[in-house]
Amino acid sequence: MATAPGPGHERSDDPRLSKRMSELGLCSRREADEWIENGWVKVDGEIVDTLGTRVSPHARIEIDPAAAKHQSESVTILLNKPIGYVSGQAEDGHEPAMLLIRPEHRWAADPSPMRFKPGHLRGLAPAGRLDIDSTGLLVFTQDGRVAKLLIGRDSAIEKEYLVRVQGTLSAEGLKLLQHGLELDGVKLKPARVSWQNEDQLRVVLREGRKRQIRRMCELVGLTVTGLKRVRSGSVSLGPLPLGQWRYLRRDEKF
Repeated sequence: MATAPGPGHERSDDPRLSKRMSELGLCSRREADEWIENGWVKVDGEIVDTLGTRVSPHARIEIDPAAAKHQSESVTILLNKPIGYVSGQAEDGHEPAMLLIRPEHRWAADPSPMRFKPGHLRGLAPAGRLDIDSTGLLVFTQDGRVAKLLIGRDSAIEKEYLVRVQGTLSAEGLKLLQHGLELDGVKLKPARVSWQNEDQLRVVLREGRKRQIRRMCELVGLTVTGLKRVRSGSVSLGPLPLGQWRYLRRDEKF
C-alpha cells in the first residue's frame, strides 16, 4: 500500500488524482487512469473511480494490492528494429515495428522463460523512437514506470549509438559534438562522442531530439550513412538478431 500523507480539502487548482499518483511515483498517468476506473484507488479512505477527480496535495492515497499485481505482470520487450519500419503508428506507407512482435519473430535464444500471450500486445507501446533509416534497440512496454524512466520529461537514461559516417572531422568538430551545438535554438546537453574505428563514431546521449545525431553530424560536416542504437541505460542490444525480439528479464534494469 502506498500513501500520500495527510487529509485535505480539494480546490479547483488542486492536481488531478492521476497526476498526483504519477508525481508520487506510484505509476504512470495512463496506469493511474486504469487503476482509478478499476476502483483500485482510495483517497482519504474512500474509493475514487471517476477520472479527472481533483485531490488535495495532502490527501492520503491508497492503492489496492491488485494494482501492484497487475503492474508486476506487465511486460517489456526489446526489439532489434530493421531499417524501413517506423517506431510508432504506420505513416507514409511504412509499417510500424510493432508488427514484428509476433511469436515467429521471437529470438530462439531468448533467456526469458515467459510464454508469449496475445495479452502481452495489449497496451504495449514504444518507449522512445528510432528513425525509419536507423536500426537497433527499440523498447516496447506495458509498464508505465519503464516508459517514464526512458522517455519522461526528467529522464536522464543514457542511449548509446554506433554511427557510421562519411567526411572529415576535425578535433574542434569532435569537441563541438561533445558539447556546444544547438538544434532549433536549443543548446544540446553534453554528449560522449569518440571514434569506434576509422569510419564509425560511438555516441552516448542523455536526450533524444528528432534526428538529433544526424543533424549534429551535419553541423560538423559529416554525413551519417548508418546508425544503430546498442544500449539504453544498462540494457544492451547484445546478440539479439535484426528483426527479432526478446523479453526484458526480471533481473535487468534500465
